[in-house]
Amino acid sequence: MLLPETLKVHDREQFDFHFAYFLPWKDQMVPAIESQGAKTICFKANNNLQMFQRVGEISRYVLENNINVIHSHLPWAGVIARLVGKKTGVPVVYTEHNKWERYNKVTYWLNKLSFGWQDAAVAVSDDVQQSIRKNAGLAFKKISIIAPKDTQINANVKGPYLLNILNGVNTTHFTRDIQAGLQIREELGIPAGAPVIGTVSVFRFQKRLDIWMEIAAEILKRVPEAHFIIVGDGPLKEELLAKRKLLGITERLHMPGLKTDVKPYFSAMDVYMMSSVFEGLPIALLEAMSCGCAVISTKAGGVAEVVKEGESGLLCEVDEYNQLADMGVKVLQNPDLTARLAVGARARVQSDFSINKMAKQLEELYLYLKTPPQPSPKNRGGR
Repeated sequence: MLLPETLKVHDREQFDFHFAYFLPWKDQMVPAIESQGAKTICFKANNNLQMFQRVGEISRYVLENNINVIHSHLPWAGVIARLVGKKTGVPVVYTEHNKWERYNKVTYWLNKLSFGWQDAAVAVSDDVQQSIRKNAGLAFKKISIIAPKDTQINANVKGPYLLNILNGVNTTHFTRDIQAGLQIREELGIPAGAPVIGTVSVFRFQKRLDIWMEIAAEILKRVPEAHFIIVGDGPLKEELLAKRKLLGITERLHMPGLKTDVKPYFSAMDVYMMSSVFEGLPIALLEAMSCGCAVISTKAGGVAEVVKEGESGLLCEVDEYNQLADMGVKVLQNPDLTARLAVGARARVQSDFSINKMAKQLEELYLYLKTPPQPSPKNRGGR
């Protein structure tokens, strides 16, 4: 859960956080957020249309609570945030997690038509930023937040700022817990010494978990002692349960459901496998790598920006699923390779994807948008 983890490293003396959400049943993170001293509020909306009906209510909340910057995630929430920003005059930041080409037509065009209303857009990967530039139809101002008090800008453009801030994880928290991993194995009926491939995922088409299961079945033919874990839930749950049964791997593919604490499950895995057709920059991947899981994956979206081939994982092109199965067999049959990739995976996240770095960059952006630097006298005209 990235938001609660980010709260742990933000400067809480300088920043006060309010978290708003729309779907009442999507409240799994609320206790963790509130335990960090942040405020939460639900603007109840059961569908996208009702979200628009909450603009006035949200605007009043923003003004009454002296909110200085609005930061939104996901396209529909982004549209609402931009409307609130126009109504209140409060700066708006939007983080884009996915490539626009994957959005349906309504989501795509609402995002496109309103994208210029915000003050800054944050891309979680180079792949995502390229998609924004290709589809938004805007000229963007440049801003490069390198370190505190070292913010480089080019404001000679009317569009919003566009910058990359890579997702990060708490590498202190996400470390392999051997005992917790053994406990999960015992609960699931997995022998302590069995090789385990797993993933943590929402059950949606883009993840291609049906293919993931087929790959697991193929790996089992060549590594019969292997076990597999899929942690998560989603709209394709029933189809995936049926697929598991059809493949005859129910006893070897464990599906414990949605879990708020996934660290013990990462600790039970030797290898983290992804079969996605598109991604932004997956948080679960970073968490798994931080916990010392070797990675095998398709080169979906930002995955190839994170995983260094042969150093922290093995990669194949999207749809080359036979190769993904071969890579799974290769790492399971070569423990030395798995161990080397696992060490490389954690080192990669520690060096470039720490949550502290991400939080500091966001804080610098918030401060800049709240009080933009004034032009120097020589640029103001006159004396």
